[in-house]
Amino acid sequence: MVRLLVMRRFEAFKRAPLSVRKAMAVIVAATLVSVLVGGVLITLVDPEEFPNLGTGLWWALQTVTTVGYGDVTPENTAGRFVGALFLLEAIAFVTIVTAVITSSFVERARQERIADSETAESAGMEQLTAQLAEITSRLDRIQQTLESRG
Repeated sequence: MVRLLVMRRFEAFKRAPLSVRKAMAVIVAATLVSVLVGGVLITLVDPEEFPNLGTGLWWALQTVTTVGYGDVTPENTAGRFVGALFLLEAIAFVTIVTAVITSSFVERARQERIADSETAESAGMEQLTAQLAEITSRLDRIQQTLESRG
């Protein structure tokens, strides 16, 4: 459910014009969602080491940011399994979100370069057409002058 909400927001983000602020908000939101899910999950799976949600969230924040102070760690097998899965999922999730944002910025820059190139090309064609019209006009005048003398 939370992921669905995040994915909807992410799709809306992709449709809107990109900005660094929006990109930062999406990355922070992805990290926050990962921390919340991981903190709740580890608290449920390893309540002996994580007796309250605050401790679980603290561990999840350390894990998702790869700081890993080591002050709280899962001790039982299920907790370590969840910890390993969470570490892999959270890093992958945040990395994928960051990569999509980066590729969106790159694509936007590419589109802007294409538009600038097309604008410059169009202006160049207009200038070339004007010069060609001027040359044609001069040639017509030269031809008329030659015909009138001959």
